[in-house]
Amino acid sequence: MAEADGTSSATPTEEMNGAGNLMDFLDEPFPDVGTYEDFHTIDWLREKSRDTDRHRKITSKSKESIWELIKSLLDAWSGWLVMLLIGLLSGTLAGVIDLAVDWMTDLKEGVCLSAFWYSHEQCCWTSNETTFADRDKCPQWQKWAELMTGYTEGAGVYVLNYFLYVLWALFFSFLAVSLVRVFAPYACGSGIPEIKTILSGFIIRGYLGKWTLLIKTVTLVLAVSSGLSLGKEGPLVHVACCCGNLFCSLFSKYSKNEGKRREVLSAAAAAGVSVAFGAPIGGVLFSLEEVSYYFPLKTLWRSFFAALVAAFTLRSINPFGNNRLVLFYVEYHTPWYMAELVPFILLGVFGGLWGTLFIRGNIAWCRRRKTTLLGKYPVLEVIVVTGITAILAFPNPYTRRSTSELISELFNDCGALESSQLCDYINNPNTTRPVDDIPDRPAGPGVYSALWQLTLALIFKIVITIFTFGMKIPSGLFIPSMAVGAIAGRIVGIAVEQMAYHHHDWIIFKNWCRPGADCVTPGLYAMVGAAACLGGVTRMTVSLVVIMFELTGGLEYIVPLMAAAVTSKWVADAFGKEGIYEAHIQLNGYPYLDQDEFTHRTLATDVMRPRRNEPPLSVLTQDSTTVEDVETLIKETDYNGFPVVVSRESERLIGFVQRRDLILAIKTARQKQDGVVSNSVVYFTEDAPQIPATNPQPLKLRRILNLSPFTVTDHTPMETVVDIFRKLGLRQCLVTRSGRLLGIITKKDVLRHMAQMMNQDPESIMFN
Repeated sequence: MAEADGTSSATPTEEMNGAGNLMDFLDEPFPDVGTYEDFHTIDWLREKSRDTDRHRKITSKSKESIWELIKSLLDAWSGWLVMLLIGLLSGTLAGVIDLAVDWMTDLKEGVCLSAFWYSHEQCCWTSNETTFADRDKCPQWQKWAELMTGYTEGAGVYVLNYFLYVLWALFFSFLAVSLVRVFAPYACGSGIPEIKTILSGFIIRGYLGKWTLLIKTVTLVLAVSSGLSLGKEGPLVHVACCCGNLFCSLFSKYSKNEGKRREVLSAAAAAGVSVAFGAPIGGVLFSLEEVSYYFPLKTLWRSFFAALVAAFTLRSINPFGNNRLVLFYVEYHTPWYMAELVPFILLGVFGGLWGTLFIRGNIAWCRRRKTTLLGKYPVLEVIVVTGITAILAFPNPYTRRSTSELISELFNDCGALESSQLCDYINNPNTTRPVDDIPDRPAGPGVYSALWQLTLALIFKIVITIFTFGMKIPSGLFIPSMAVGAIAGRIVGIAVEQMAYHHHDWIIFKNWCRPGADCVTPGLYAMVGAAACLGGVTRMTVSLVVIMFELTGGLEYIVPLMAAAVTSKWVADAFGKEGIYEAHIQLNGYPYLDQDEFTHRTLATDVMRPRRNEPPLSVLTQDSTTVEDVETLIKETDYNGFPVVVSRESERLIGFVQRRDLILAIKTARQKQDGVVSNSVVYFTEDAPQIPATNPQPLKLRRILNLSPFTVTDHTPMETVVDIFRKLGLRQCLVTRSGRLLGIITKKDVLRHMAQMMNQDPESIMFN
């Protein structure tokens, strides 16, 4: 009766196998026993016991000879070796992706004549004619219109550049969606909701496969270069987990044990965030706080090592040429003041509200995509959204450039050498100060026009990101969320700075902002806003703050970041508990048990199957079922496992057997054991039952029987049952009363019941 999740947790230890008079062909485990089918949940308890058995065997053998001792040492070190390989590969891929994105983003605007594979910045680095004032202009770099017509200015040149910008964007996105559609449908999206589900014990075959890795890496470059409002950070976690899965298949310790494999994938997720943000410690905390389901101390150390190696590899490649791991590394020189906590907290409120708006809008759009004709035309949808994005983005210099460059500029502190519009302040000619400490100055016309453009960019980003996330191309959410927050933060920062300059005699500024001092850093507000918006969308707290201060190297700004992150989480939680990843898990109906408290007063008997008016539970008896009966039961039901009882009258529980193991066992027995026919008796006891000599030879299947299935009584509160499922990672548990079998509760029954208790449609949470 274990529908879609009920399966055996057979513990194949030697003690279970009696030395029966007949040959038990299952004394030697046969291939595929204890493996899982696609879209099923693993049994954590069984995987743990299998690993303990394997470890015990290796330890006892290691005392026999030097060779066995060496093998046991190799086995112990294989975990660290896998981490090293994951770190090296994910760091290398991240570096290649960064370099390719940089080049292809610039390719939309022009080309380097001296070497076409150089990006704009690299092209002008190598030029001897570049001046400091015009460091973006050099004869080697030409825009497309200049290359085609020879003119650098004029309406025709602008229109031609505009047209080619849109054309390149459409070409990149069309290529990305086509590759995903044809070669690896699982390469779309951010991948984090699915990674969370896989780490909780769900099997999605091919999601972390070689094709997915290859196509996701290529299409991620294309999608980000097309200028769509998406980032590469979430998909890099998916890429790193694909690397982890790839290396797991090289070691039987991980390839044959789904529980152990998930420990490696947890560490790989940490390496992914480490290279995405150049934040190794933030990566480990992200894996622990956001994606992992089971995170033992050993995995913490290994995650730390994988994140370290990945960050080191990326640093060796140096994709941004600034000896940093990320594009938007900044250093601020002024401290923050207590009065500034007010705007920081307001930015936190904005982040929480934006998070709520985004989650609701995006989920409504994704649901519409699933239920209407829109979902049947993924290529057309990507093309239309790219077209609209490119057409609206080009006129505004802040949306035309890549989002990472935009964030970099918004985070930047205005030094004496900055040429950005945001730094167009009116200088007082009488002040002579060191370069680092420029006093607050009145804003010039450039700052005001930049504010208008940023306000339009903010509205554009807020709207377009809702429609972009969830399309059939790789799309991350971190960078667009940070961009929204950074724009809002910079606007607030400039406003506070100008208030402090023009009204330094107000009581709030009097104590800490004297005329001629450098009081307010607008870049810091951008950083706090970015953290607030990312927190509002993902509901991260600790890992978010650590990622942000690793990004910026600003330890003294931890308090503003914490204030903004906590405020945004509180505000967003007031409107709905789940972050964007949990919302997508729910939308896709993945069987994921989140960590929320279950507070309803129901009992196991209310949830177990069969209910009243339902046919009785499908069971096997310990020594009176024939092979034909078993095969008929398998054919007529789609349950994933069957309880084994003494007899149908007594219903005393003996154990639990998995459907897949039964099929494999009977198939193997027919091939290897003579005399097994349809009316052979199947028995699960130590000794063969007493049968007449004329009957065909019986079949012993004790080896695949789990003698210790998890059971609860019918009066166990569901609160306890949910907790057991969550903490032990069960697939099913049997319900008994005084040793008699009454029914079964599977993970899906628990999820259905939880949905019902929250007044949701119980069928909506089922994976389709």
